[in-house]
Amino acid sequence: MATKIRLARGGSKKRPFYRIVAADTRSPRDGRFIEKLGTYNPLLAKDSPERVTMDAERIQHWLDHGALPTDRVARFLDAAGIKKRDARNNPNKAKPGKKAEERVAEKKQKEEDAIEAAKAAAEEAKEAAAAAAAAATEAVTDAAETVADAASDAVEAVADAVSSDDKPAE
Repeated sequence: MATKIRLARGGSKKRPFYRIVAADTRSPRDGRFIEKLGTYNPLLAKDSPERVTMDAERIQHWLDHGALPTDRVARFLDAAGIKKRDARNNPNKAKPGKKAEERVAEKKQKEEDAIEAAKAAAEEAKEAAAAAAAAATEAVTDAAETVADAASDAVEAVADAVSSDDKPAE
């Protein structure tokens, strides 16, 4: 008799609950089974210990007697450390051709050149702004000196005029 360790669905609509069972391969999914080996509740959190419960001794007994686990049960057994899961055939996708690689490299080079040009333009703008600020500061300083000189000349002129008015007439 061919035996499988598989999931038998229970629970209500939209609320699945599974029993891990040893069953004859010819019996229906939710039908007759030989022995209940554990449970699986997909509604619980993935790190919850009650999500998957298994009787490791009985599962090992059935594995020793030739029962084959389904893919999902094999994942559970691998996670529990009961049975190592065989690697699946996952071939790598084809790599792009030479022309496609050249286009990608060319596009990458253009992006790098654009980034460098933007950095250079930003640096030039920064230097120009600093130069403009220095020129504006110098112009303001020169204007302030001119105003200060004019004010001191005006003060001297007023002082001379006042001092000449204070002298008695002869």
